[in-house]
Amino acid sequence: MININDIKNGMTIIVDGTPFVIIEFQHVKPGKGPAFVRTKLKNLRTGANIENTFNSNIKVERAMVEKKLMQYLYNSGDNYVFMNMETYEQIELNKTLLEDQIGYLKENLEVELVFFKEEMLGINLPEKIEMLVTSTEPATKGNTATTATKEAILETGLAVRVPLFINEGETIIISTSDGKYVSRK
Repeated sequence: MININDIKNGMTIIVDGTPFVIIEFQHVKPGKGPAFVRTKLKNLRTGANIENTFNSNIKVERAMVEKKLMQYLYNSGDNYVFMNMETYEQIELNKTLLEDQIGYLKENLEVELVFFKEEMLGINLPEKIEMLVTSTEPATKGNTATTATKEAILETGLAVRVPLFINEGETIIISTSDGKYVSRK
C-alpha cells in the first residue's frame, strides 16, 4: 500500500480490484476544504481511460504488473504465437487481445507481454518499427497542392500515409503509438 500523495506517472495501482496505470495526476489544495489528488487512469484490462479523484489521506494498493520480453513467431488463424526468449516457452494469444496492434506484428519482432497476477493483459510494442513497403502508387509530378502524402501498404497489410518520394520495396520506420510515418531507413 502506498499513500496517494506518493504516486507517479506510469505507476500501476489497483482501484476496485482492477489494475490501472497512472497517465497523469495533479495534487490540488483548494482554499477551503481538504486537499485531494485528481488522476487520469488507463484501465489495463479494457484500455479505457477514466478520471478519478482521491482524498489526499488514503492509501492505494500497487499493482504488481509483470512484463516478459517475447518474440512474435507466427499466427495460426485467430491465434498469434509468441516465444519466451529465455525458456523457449510458447504462448498463444487470441486476436481479440491484440486488437489494433495486429498490423504491427511481423515475424521475429520482440514485444513485451504484460501480466497481472496470472492474467494476460496485452502486449507493449516497440516505440518504432521498420516495415517494408509492399505497394504504393507512384508519385504524380506536381501533386503537391495537398498534404503531399500517399497511401502505402506495408508487409503486414497495414496502410499508412507516406511522403510522395517513398517507393515500393523501400523500408520505412513507423511509430506504433499513432501509426504514422517517421522516416526512411
